[in-house]
Amino acid sequence: MNLVRFMNNRAPSNKRYQPTDYEHAANCATHAMWIIPSLLGSSVLHYQSGDKWEQLSAWVYGAGLSSLFIISTLFHTVTWKKSHLRSVEQCFHMCDRMVIYFFIAASYAPWLNLRELGPWASHMRWLVWVMASFGTTYVFFFHERYKLMELICYTVMGVFPALVIFSMPEQSGLCELLVGGACYCLGIIFFKSDGLVPFAHAIWHLFVAMGAAIHYYAIWKYL
Repeated sequence: MNLVRFMNNRAPSNKRYQPTDYEHAANCATHAMWIIPSLLGSSVLHYQSGDKWEQLSAWVYGAGLSSLFIISTLFHTVTWKKSHLRSVEQCFHMCDRMVIYFFIAASYAPWLNLRELGPWASHMRWLVWVMASFGTTYVFFFHERYKLMELICYTVMGVFPALVIFSMPEQSGLCELLVGGACYCLGIIFFKSDGLVPFAHAIWHLFVAMGAAIHYYAIWKYL
């Protein structure tokens, strides 16, 4: 089967890859399908919350999780169907990148808020949001200009807070955190493979969904 017809040529380093219609559809579907489950899952966590800290953590995590899938779906839909509206597409693309920082910070919120932390580690509760704010500002001013730096920022923000979490006295759920994190890291290979692997970005979406599902399970079971 000739899969080359399902992808376009790889874009130059200073240009965005232009997906085929098949890839556009896959990019939309692979995150749209998780919008309702993420909203329902967020409601479950909030319903099961026992105190204000748990409610706050459930709300923040749920908002980050749902926003990731909603904004990603909107961006890919606009890119596919309204690509002639460049200013709108650019705005959604920036939002798509910014929400990743919010999602990473929100994913750590339940662990940092609800688990016992040491004196130094407790600073990570707010430091992770400082990192998210820095990343958001970076996207606003340097969107698509330094792609490697943007990828490094995502990776550092995703890994650095984990060093604190893995030093916690309570270790339950850390295996799931590690496996979920591995899904994100493996997915980066496909995130950077547009034009080399057909449906590379959609495959990246699936790795993101898999990592998010594993992390959701850990939060639901252990927190």
